[in-house]
Amino acid sequence: MHAFSHSTTSTPTAVAVPPQLALPVIEAEFPRQLHPFWPRLQEKTRLWLLEKRLMPADKVREYADGLCYTDLMAGYYLGASDEVIQAICDYSAWFFVWDDRHDRDVVHARSADWRRLRFRLHTALDAPLHHLHHPDTLVAGFADSIARLYTFLPGTWNRRFARHFHEVIEAYDREFRNRTSGYVPEVEEYLALRRLTFAHWIWTDLLEPSAGTELPDAVRKNPAYRRPALLSQEFAAWYNDLCSLPKEIAGDEVHNLGISLVTHEGMSLEQAVEEVRRRVEECIREFLVAERAALRFAEELDDGTVQGKEIGAAVTACVGNMRNWFSSVYWFHHESGRYMVDSWDDRSTPPYVNNEAAGEK
Repeated sequence: MHAFSHSTTSTPTAVAVPPQLALPVIEAEFPRQLHPFWPRLQEKTRLWLLEKRLMPADKVREYADGLCYTDLMAGYYLGASDEVIQAICDYSAWFFVWDDRHDRDVVHARSADWRRLRFRLHTALDAPLHHLHHPDTLVAGFADSIARLYTFLPGTWNRRFARHFHEVIEAYDREFRNRTSGYVPEVEEYLALRRLTFAHWIWTDLLEPSAGTELPDAVRKNPAYRRPALLSQEFAAWYNDLCSLPKEIAGDEVHNLGISLVTHEGMSLEQAVEEVRRRVEECIREFLVAERAALRFAEELDDGTVQGKEIGAAVTACVGNMRNWFSSVYWFHHESGRYMVDSWDDRSTPPYVNNEAAGEK
């Protein structure tokens, strides 16, 4: 089917969404919005990738805009200041580059390189200002993006973000070991790992600087807030699995809900695709219910005090952006060159990656 995506390119075009991936409820009930700073975001993140040497200049020129990394974030964190959304976009671009390095380290069996990078990222996360000029450009770029993110909210938020990202790094290490050994996790094990490798709580944490307020623990941990936050991220992770399944089968991946269902539940590939799609659609339905409860919770928080008004407004903004995540993720998967495996010369090797050993030149 053809869907008008409100594309972020200068000339909007109809994007063809394959029927097995089309979600009419997203297209009808989750209108896409974009941060007004978007055109500058794309330009500035492209320059940041060049400045930090995170991608070769020719790859940046040819692929950076088409990968749509800034589009994904610009469709999510509405209401963020220009400085906050730019820091998030740069960090997101770094995350994708890191994911690609991790993949290439697996493919080329660079265990020592991965182990070295893992420990360096842990260290840079706790002291980013000390790693801004690290010889591994991936570490230096990470330090730069983290140092900027740490300037927006108090140290309590920074420490929470760091704690969550330390868990993400360790989850990537588990993925590395699974892939190099050919181990396919069982479904529940995979889902728990996926919440970490997809960085569910990192993207949720970033809702707060976008709203300009750190939420109290009692608010963040309240089921009325936590439930829609989790559902928005589960949707994104599972829809990503649905869209990236051909790419990951071509690359001998072992981490995909569809792959776990085929391996451990005895499903055919077609049955697995249907089951992932069912879970995705269920996420959307459950979010629409949880969203209403979260907005009622926000109203209750506005108790007439200055603090209550501020926290209630911040929760309302965060829940609104949880909703934005659905449409942003959906259209990203049909616009980004990251998933267009049929157009690649080699379906197992993305054309936008630097396929040589990195960090130890």
